[in-house]
Amino acid sequence: MKCITRAYIIKWLTGSFCFICSMPILSLTEDFSQSIHIHADNQMVDMLGNIATATGHVLVTQGSIKLMADKIIVTRPNGDNQKIIIDAYGNFTTFYQMQNNGKPIQGHAKQIHYEFNTNKVELNGNASMEQLNSNIQCDHLVYFIKENKIDAISNHGHRITSTLTPSQLKK
Repeated sequence: MKCITRAYIIKWLTGSFCFICSMPILSLTEDFSQSIHIHADNQMVDMLGNIATATGHVLVTQGSIKLMADKIIVTRPNGDNQKIIIDAYGNFTTFYQMQNNGKPIQGHAKQIHYEFNTNKVELNGNASMEQLNSNIQCDHLVYFIKENKIDAISNHGHRITSTLTPSQLKK
């Protein structure tokens, strides 16, 4: 009896993880054509180096995308607006975006790395992503915005934890 129950639990957990990794996550396509706005207690802009550093209750917005952190560094390599990189640092950094389906997706971590040209958001250090009541938690998450995929990576033998609410994911 215990073997049957254990096999069922393993199959359910494996299926749940595959399900959350294939969640339909649709980003607002107009976000990427919007201007970037930086709000902070302090800002320093190096115009020759194409680097802006903001500290103290920082909020960066682009359309429905919001990044919140203690410190954010915005870099434009070689002045190229298509290759903007945002690095967010703090005890509790947050990524938020409203999806085309009207459902928000939100992530938290100690560090967030956002690359415009690849539409990739990496969350490092006690990372989690939530959509309504479904979530995934691990050491490192990579959210591929346009591909609508989340890769969850565990470091140092830590486990990946998912909570799924299928009735909310269908709507």
